[in-house]
Amino acid sequence: MIKDGSKNEPKLPSGGWGSIKEVTTILLEQRVPIEGSALLLKQNKPDGFMCTSCAWAKPAHPHPAEFCESGAKATAWEITSKVVKPEFFAKHTVRELESWNDHDLENIGRLTVPLRYDAASDRYAEIGWDQAFDEIGAQLRGFDPKQVVFYSSGRASLETSYMYQLLARMYGNNNLPDSSNMCHESTSVALPKSIGVPIGTVTLDDFEKTDCIFFFGQNVGVNSPRMLHQLQEARKRGVEIITFNPLRERGLVSFTNPQSPLEMLTGSETCISTQYHQVKAGGDTAALMGLCKAVIEADDATMAAHAGRTLDAPFLAGHTHGFEELAAAARALGWDEIERESGLTRAAIEGAAQVYMRSHAVIGIFGMGLTQHRNGVQNIQMLVNFLLLRGNIGKPGAGICPVRGHSNVQGQRTVGITEKPELAPLDKLKEQYGFEPPRDKGMNTIEACEGIQAGKVQALISLGGNLVRAVPDHGAMDAGWRALPLTVQISTKLNRSHLVHGKAAYILPCLGRIEIDRQNGVEQAVSMEDSTGCMHGSRGRAEPAADTLLSEPAIVARLAKATLAPNPKVDWDGWVADYSKVRDAIAATYPEIFNHFNERMWTPGGFRKPVAASQRQWNTPTKKANFTVPDGLAADPDMKEESPDVLRLFTVRSDGQFNTTIYSHEDRFRGVKDRMVLFMARQDMDAQGLSDGDIVQASAVAKDGVERRVDGLRVVEYPVPPGCTAGYYPECNPLLPLWHYAKDSKVPAAKSIAVRLTRSRQAAA
Repeated sequence: MIKDGSKNEPKLPSGGWGSIKEVTTILLEQRVPIEGSALLLKQNKPDGFMCTSCAWAKPAHPHPAEFCESGAKATAWEITSKVVKPEFFAKHTVRELESWNDHDLENIGRLTVPLRYDAASDRYAEIGWDQAFDEIGAQLRGFDPKQVVFYSSGRASLETSYMYQLLARMYGNNNLPDSSNMCHESTSVALPKSIGVPIGTVTLDDFEKTDCIFFFGQNVGVNSPRMLHQLQEARKRGVEIITFNPLRERGLVSFTNPQSPLEMLTGSETCISTQYHQVKAGGDTAALMGLCKAVIEADDATMAAHAGRTLDAPFLAGHTHGFEELAAAARALGWDEIERESGLTRAAIEGAAQVYMRSHAVIGIFGMGLTQHRNGVQNIQMLVNFLLLRGNIGKPGAGICPVRGHSNVQGQRTVGITEKPELAPLDKLKEQYGFEPPRDKGMNTIEACEGIQAGKVQALISLGGNLVRAVPDHGAMDAGWRALPLTVQISTKLNRSHLVHGKAAYILPCLGRIEIDRQNGVEQAVSMEDSTGCMHGSRGRAEPAADTLLSEPAIVARLAKATLAPNPKVDWDGWVADYSKVRDAIAATYPEIFNHFNERMWTPGGFRKPVAASQRQWNTPTKKANFTVPDGLAADPDMKEESPDVLRLFTVRSDGQFNTTIYSHEDRFRGVKDRMVLFMARQDMDAQGLSDGDIVQASAVAKDGVERRVDGLRVVEYPVPPGCTAGYYPECNPLLPLWHYAKDSKVPAAKSIAVRLTRSRQAAA
């Protein structure tokens, strides 16, 4: 059992004055207090710009301030008045910059001119746009197309993403890995098998109609704080929220709404979770199987007593396949195994199940706490199993709700960013543009990294992101990155991927989404898709950081023109001159989703793409929603904890970061001011002879002969499930083997890494 709190666990609510202070601080630090404050009032509004941070849904009737602390930080970070001029690179070698931390690299400001690496001086130097495209195009024409990778981070618009996938396929490959490969690819694999769609079935309207919410592995207070409005409103209606998460995250404990004068003046808080179960990292399948077992056995009891049904029998009979197999497995499973693998008691699990059974419309929300495990796909299928038992998919107030990360990561997949040819409309692209698209499978992110390590990749083009820092085996991958013949980064700010680069390396600086994008003097707009499958228009509102920047569509178009043979059916220049023509092309490729795209893109709340499972139409081989019997309950059969001193590490984000972007080193929700920490349970500290503040080295426990370690980690006593420890992403990425990923989806299993701790060499020195 976990002790309730520790001396290091803050008790402050999410939101409140702490959020106001954080937003004010970053606006001042980025020197945009007035401009930034005005712009924030346009954020996530139907006539404004869509947040560059998370992908949470945008309401049709927004709040006066429809932004959160995380979104405000992302906006301030992008519109900063700090700029990086060529003189900066004349003063600093790349090797010197490698010693800078992630925060300091990005905090120097916006990149303003295209840059090319000069090996003789070990510096980046300014290069003209025309020359940069000519040189990159010439090199790409000389490579085997199958050995070139086109990565995207999940932030680029629908228009840019559509152009980018077309560039890659006309070049000759499906090597289109993206950030989804590292987070919600498990969702994209699991849901089609279970319910026939790759995305969630819930909209904002369902939050107004639900009477129960189950939360699994998602830190709403940091990763999607605007959702707290829906959760607070639900709680005020008496909706119960049952949370399963290894850490007690403040956003899931309590919330003070910064937009409520009464709450701010009185300090009142809304309790978010009515039950909070600190499941062991990797224990989600066991917890969910326990929930299913409790519900199924309750139904057995009511039937035996001739007292009706607990399960939704008509729904099960008419809409599902495989229930009897799951029910038999649940009945046969012992509670001892469930308790051991989940870290929860039978009483706790049955208590949560009781709430589920008396509820009529239940939403299941999840994040990377489910997806980033060896059994990540199975975890999601287990949540589907649980919801299906009482017909909680495809009816008002109910459904499954994956919370995506990057602001358009789901939309990129919708318009063709995928390495899987079966998910792209290749025949339609052939008809539309008169070329033969490649039909072979491309590389996902893990496979691209494996190819880079093996010397089988010749070039990496990166549309945003910081891939070097984001991937597993950070450090061990460095030699592979440096051996690449060519790397091209399309970026707004300096990051580590610019410093650990290929032999020929280019940085192409682009406009940000918040900036006004003028083409031939005409302001353009772009679009993106939120987590609920709704499409939104977005207009830049800030003046560009420099008049030397190009837009992302312009950069993609010029790369295409420099690399590909002319194609009269693809008017790259026309698309750049008028983005509405790109949207017309998207609508022609995907008529069921994007018909009348230009006319509908400013619909308040967005227009939603068809989600068949929401209507109880199941596009699966069985034409029904499918129950799945889990292979087993063990979290990580390929990285077992084989001795008592081995802990299960799961990585987390702080309130001072968004993915690899570090806004500050402080995490006020966990009470630490630096990122090189490990959160540990008191009993594990005692067992290993450690005290609060000790400095340790963490080493991965793996049998591949590779040494993976992170030194200089400070032990912080914290209420963590026994046998587990938490550390920050991406600092702990060197401990994660490239081969340790989710079955079927290849999502890195960053939430369950076997590690052993020793006294730090740094401390000994």
